[in-house]
Amino acid sequence: MHQIETKCVQSGYSPENSQPRTLPIYQSTTYKYDDAAALGKLFDLEADGHMYTRISNPTVAAVEAKISDLEGGVGAMLTSSGQAASFMAIFNICSQGQNFISMNNIYGGTINLFSVTLKRMGIEVRYARDDMSDEEMDALFDENTRLVFGETIANPALTVLDIERMAGIAHKHAVPLIVDNTFATACLCRPFEFGADIVTHSTSKYMDGHANVLGGCIIDGGTFDWEKAGKYPELTGPDESYHGVVYTKQFGKAAYITKARVQLMRDFGCTPQPMAAYLLNLGLETLHLRTRRHSENALAVARFLSEQEKILWVNYPLLEGGKYHDLAKKYLPDGASGVVSFGVRGGREAAMRLMNALKLAQIVVHVADARTCVLHPASTTHRQLTDAQLEASGIGPEFIRFSVGIENADDIIADLKQALEQI
Repeated sequence: MHQIETKCVQSGYSPENSQPRTLPIYQSTTYKYDDAAALGKLFDLEADGHMYTRISNPTVAAVEAKISDLEGGVGAMLTSSGQAASFMAIFNICSQGQNFISMNNIYGGTINLFSVTLKRMGIEVRYARDDMSDEEMDALFDENTRLVFGETIANPALTVLDIERMAGIAHKHAVPLIVDNTFATACLCRPFEFGADIVTHSTSKYMDGHANVLGGCIIDGGTFDWEKAGKYPELTGPDESYHGVVYTKQFGKAAYITKARVQLMRDFGCTPQPMAAYLLNLGLETLHLRTRRHSENALAVARFLSEQEKILWVNYPLLEGGKYHDLAKKYLPDGASGVVSFGVRGGREAAMRLMNALKLAQIVVHVADARTCVLHPASTTHRQLTDAQLEASGIGPEFIRFSVGIENADDIIADLKQALEQI
């Protein structure tokens, strides 16, 4: 059993004698077979292999295997974006007339997906707050509830999900817990070890690490007993589009991720391109190094900001005295990623002036890559949210999301210092 640093470099692709040392790019939509019957078995899910790149591809499969190994799952599926991963993770087990529970402080784009688009499909989201009691949480469930969703480190509120607690609540109601592990990555937190059942990622963030390529991923922990739960006919009953295959019978612990691939990816086509998977793999090889540096730099930046008079408040999970410090020490002992949020005294106008005065840190609609960047969520990524939703997410007009890169920490702090002197 290799350590996670070794898995980042070695997992997924093992070349045989005289094969390429590095992962090849299989830039092909289709595959050749000598036997028509053999191809038919692929379409009946009776044999392994690649039939069409919309569903699977050798380059993509190698990266999926690596990410599954990093998280400790039984299988993974890459998608064209993080939003696609969030959508398919929910839609795989939730249909019209059913509902699911989500923490309310998640990424704004995911809130739009849940509150607007899934609503149009007849799926209801019920939002929970992390300060709710177990009894208040229990009251959100009914016979049509199909899952619970949360983010390890919420974007951009930086709240820390109590994974063990939420897994316990979900399992008490015989539903799985899905955790978006984008900010932490498997190098800082492995949600399956705390009771989560399914993990998702926007691989566009730290996994890629260089803002080069969009992508997402769903990983199946293989731990949830779909048959015992008794409420998931999608997995325990026949799929007529594959001549009556029953996923739990034919694919066992990998039933969930297999259905996501052969049914949802087949029909929605949120397919990652081979080149995108190749670039993602390059990022994964240094993930263990970058997450450590991001986290060290972010803690230094958070400590600096906490001492500045022009800063109202600072939030970083591992900052001493913070609300989520104890949870961060439990779930994120090796670092809490590179994102720091803070409030500027003087509100929106002062926050905008500060951002405009930064030189090293760039204003971009992105987060979690090697370069330090900054954003005002209330007017950008969370612009579609109502004032009430913004307040519930902890995002005020003074709120700045600061994504600390892997540059020298002293240079990042110097940039913040000169910008603060201008407001």
